[in-house]
Amino acid sequence: MGTLLLRTLGYMDPGYLCTGQLTDKSDVYSFGVVLVEILTREKPISFDRPESQIIIASHFVSPIELKDGFFHVVDPVVLNVGNREQVRAVAELAKRCLHMNSAERPSMKEVAGELQRLSGMCPTVV
Repeated sequence: MGTLLLRTLGYMDPGYLCTGQLTDKSDVYSFGVVLVEILTREKPISFDRPESQIIIASHFVSPIELKDGFFHVVDPVVLNVGNREQVRAVAELAKRCLHMNSAERPSMKEVAGELQRLSGMCPTVV
C-alpha cells in the first residue's frame, strides 16, 4: 500500500517539484510557508499581487536579506502586536526554513527549539 501525497501549491518544497523526492526538510519548507502566512497575513499564492509577488515565499525571502527589509513585508498588525525582536527572529527562522537548498534548512527539531526559546522571551498575558 502506497502513501497518498496531497500537494498544495504554495507549500510544496521546490526541491520536490524538481526531483519528485520528499525529504525531512520538505516539511520544514512547508512550515516556513506557514510562518510567512502568519507574519504577512497573506495567502501563499495570490494572483491579486504583482507577478513577482504571486508566490509569497519567494517575495518574502528577498526583502528579508536587507537589514530591516522585513518591516516592509510583515503585516503592520503583526508588528504592532508583537515584540519587534521576536517578529524579526521568527522572520529570520522562516527565511531559513525557505532556503532553496534543503541541506541549508534547519531540522524541525531545531525549528521547534527556536520557537520554544522565542516563546520564553514573551511576557505572560493574564
